[in-house]
Amino acid sequence: MPDEDIAPKVEQISFDGKLVGTLESAKAKLAAMPFFAMKIDEGGLHVARVESRNIHKKPFLFYLVNIQPEQVSVVYSIAPDTSEKLRRLYIIKNLSSILSIIDGDYQVDDSRFLQYVDSSIDDALNGLSQSYSTLFNKYDALLAEYREMRRLNLELSASNRNLTIQTSQFEEENKQLKGQLKALQTYSDESLMAMVEDWIETHNNSIDINEFAQNYKIAAPRIEQILDKMVSLGYIELRN
Repeated sequence: MPDEDIAPKVEQISFDGKLVGTLESAKAKLAAMPFFAMKIDEGGLHVARVESRNIHKKPFLFYLVNIQPEQVSVVYSIAPDTSEKLRRLYIIKNLSSILSIIDGDYQVDDSRFLQYVDSSIDDALNGLSQSYSTLFNKYDALLAEYREMRRLNLELSASNRNLTIQTSQFEEENKQLKGQLKALQTYSDESLMAMVEDWIETHNNSIDINEFAQNYKIAAPRIEQILDKMVSLGYIELRN
């Protein structure tokens, strides 16, 4: 809240104008903007807006637009330690808004008004420090970079979701293939004994357990187990 001992600076600007309708009609049009306080007296139509108050509830930042048959003026305050040029632009912006609303009832001297707008904008631009301009350019560049990074992030997020789905599918397929391979590598005793007999016949009536196990991807203890069974059943004999 503004300090009660600090008074704002007050300035006034005015432009020639012409009332082509009525002040009552202009007031009725501005009534659609509830943040304005308005009244009509012998001095014309007064449109006021209080932007902030001090500790005693008195207006601190404000502007008052006085619309008279042949002139429109604005009295406005400027807070200490703020830019007078930017405040002036802000007031001109709001005055332009008011004048556009009541255009059918009031016309301002366009030449004088536009010259003042041009001068105010020029003053504000020339008042920008080099460091501010540099900072703004860096901000603009960073904003463009941020937008590009955000776009890439969205694309990567979508790609990551697709990869996650594909990974899940591959894991399921891999699980199924492992199951099929395990089934293929699990031989019944009968099948394994037939394989051993074929091997012995083609390998000089001998069998190298490690070679056989490696060739058929079967654990060596399993081969030893089936050989013992075959010996006990008399299918093969051990040689000394």
